[in-house]
Amino acid sequence: MSLPTAYHQMLSTLSEEAELRMELVEKPFPTPKAHEVVIRVEATPINPSDQGVMFGWSNMSSASSNGSGADTVLKAPVTPQGMAIMKARIGQNLPVGNEGAGTVIAAGDSPEAQALMGKTVAALSGAMYAEYCTVPAMSCLPLLPEHSAKDGASCFVNPLTALSMVETMKLEGHSALVHTAAASNLGQMLNKICQADGVDLVNIVRREEQVKILKDLGAKYIVNSSSETYMTDLTDAIHATGATLAFDATGGGQLASQILTAMEGAAARTPGAYSIYGSIHHKQVYLYGGLDVSPTTLTRGYGMAWGVGGWLLPNFLAKIGMEAGNKLRMRVAKELKTTFASHYTDEISLTEALDADIVARYFAKTTGEKFLICPQKDI
Repeated sequence: MSLPTAYHQMLSTLSEEAELRMELVEKPFPTPKAHEVVIRVEATPINPSDQGVMFGWSNMSSASSNGSGADTVLKAPVTPQGMAIMKARIGQNLPVGNEGAGTVIAAGDSPEAQALMGKTVAALSGAMYAEYCTVPAMSCLPLLPEHSAKDGASCFVNPLTALSMVETMKLEGHSALVHTAAASNLGQMLNKICQADGVDLVNIVRREEQVKILKDLGAKYIVNSSSETYMTDLTDAIHATGATLAFDATGGGQLASQILTAMEGAAARTPGAYSIYGSIHHKQVYLYGGLDVSPTTLTRGYGMAWGVGGWLLPNFLAKIGMEAGNKLRMRVAKELKTTFASHYTDEISLTEALDADIVARYFAKTTGEKFLICPQKDI
């Protein structure tokens, strides 16, 4: 097949004039190195982690777009606080799109690259919001014959994050988990994994309709943070499961502190020697998202055996090594249409992803809504 001479790629740039600009830029078609392949990107999801690169700390409530087709440009103002936080990226043209899937249409001359020619693969690259993407052949996950690019578009970030949460639990000596934003796409995957693997999971949600979503999945422990009995319910669930490890998708506010307080309260129900330093079993909350951009507030009413820290998927995968990481990837490939199935409410083009009205919808990060970019559409 004849290859194109150029392609479009989405870039996000922060100017010194405190303006965020997102646009499609035309680039020459790449020539893959020996161990690389070029993927014709056919499906790539919009995840919260992608939006962090796309928009950063810009004021998206004042975003606007102009132009049409490949010339569409999205602009948003940035506050002085946002400029201070994003100082390191001023003037940089950042590619966007952590993961996606498509067909390999060009490959370097190494055996591993040539073996992928013509195959549908998923990849984690950081530049998937483009018509084509060049990645190392070893970073590709070949999909099974019955799987389409849309099936495999979201098979890295959410599935591997959910699996890695359970692996973190095992490695650090915990026996059960707490998860916030639990009705999300990732949260639903985590429920399926925990049920299959016999791991108790405490789910924290914000609304009653989210409780129903998880009940329909067979979740046993669901706590609604908007309930008047929230802290009692949370403590009861943690006491029942023995959970001492939590993953918090919100990041800001008091949620991490509330979880630690409930863990300490649950520990206090078990008879034992009193200590002014609290329970001796370590309680850990990892912040892995930033749905709440306010400061993280800790009341410190939970003794001295606790920790709050950041958790990032690439760092964890690097820690466990390639062999263990490949085992997780193989599980994802085998269960792509069951445990790790993703459902999309909207399929949009690259240009539509820059339309201010559409951006407002996916920027809201509404539970139950997930957007898929199809880069081959309408360019």
